[in-house]
Amino acid sequence: MTADERGPLDVLIRRLKRASRLDETEAEALLSLPAIVRDVGSGYMIGRSGERPGQCCLLADGFIRRDQTTSDGKRQILSFYVPGDIPDLQTIHLKTLDHDVVTVTEARLVFLPHEPLVALCRAHPLIGEALWRETLIDAAVTRAWITTIGRTSARARVAHLLCELATRLDVVGLAEERRFRMPLTQHEIGDALGLSIVSVNRILQDLRGHKVISLSKRVLAIHDWDKLQRIGQFDPLYLHLHGAPPASGMPEGS
Repeated sequence: MTADERGPLDVLIRRLKRASRLDETEAEALLSLPAIVRDVGSGYMIGRSGERPGQCCLLADGFIRRDQTTSDGKRQILSFYVPGDIPDLQTIHLKTLDHDVVTVTEARLVFLPHEPLVALCRAHPLIGEALWRETLIDAAVTRAWITTIGRTSARARVAHLLCELATRLDVVGLAEERRFRMPLTQHEIGDALGLSIVSVNRILQDLRGHKVISLSKRVLAIHDWDKLQRIGQFDPLYLHLHGAPPASGMPEGS
């Protein structure tokens, strides 16, 4: 593996180390994985429902979404992914995808073949535990989204999503002083939260009008974290970030 290819895997290693007991032995073992690094544009279909992938995809840079489409063509975005995430890790055991995995932005992807990854987990149980933990957290995020979408107001849904993105990006060092790249369109936010574009636009304007957030050139800044957290009823417990120290002003997970 070249020096350029080590960098993307380092993103995963840093993430796993913050919430697990991985040491340098496991880190070196992860770096030994065969990997294919690919730079792609937005809208790149990483995996399509019905496919049987032979590899997992680590997101090294950019944003990814997971979605399903109804028989009449309506899209439901199920989750968003940030650098360090492996959105299709479950394909190691669930061989057939039941959803689509698509890039939201230009992205750097690192493809890890299933067989060497499984062998590595068997040889290094701590790596297997760390990756299993990531899959469990992914499921916890889904539960939180279901509750938020099903039982909170439109304003709370948008605020909750912004809190979640800020917290997850902070963990990987991409939300300095609660400012982060916000490439999601209002259409994508609406498709994730069950809202119309008009509703999303109105809520974002309201949050800006009350100086809770600002948004300029696709960079979102949170000016009143406590208020945004209250509006979104956001409790980071479901992100299980107890292995990572919180940034200044950010709430700590369980």
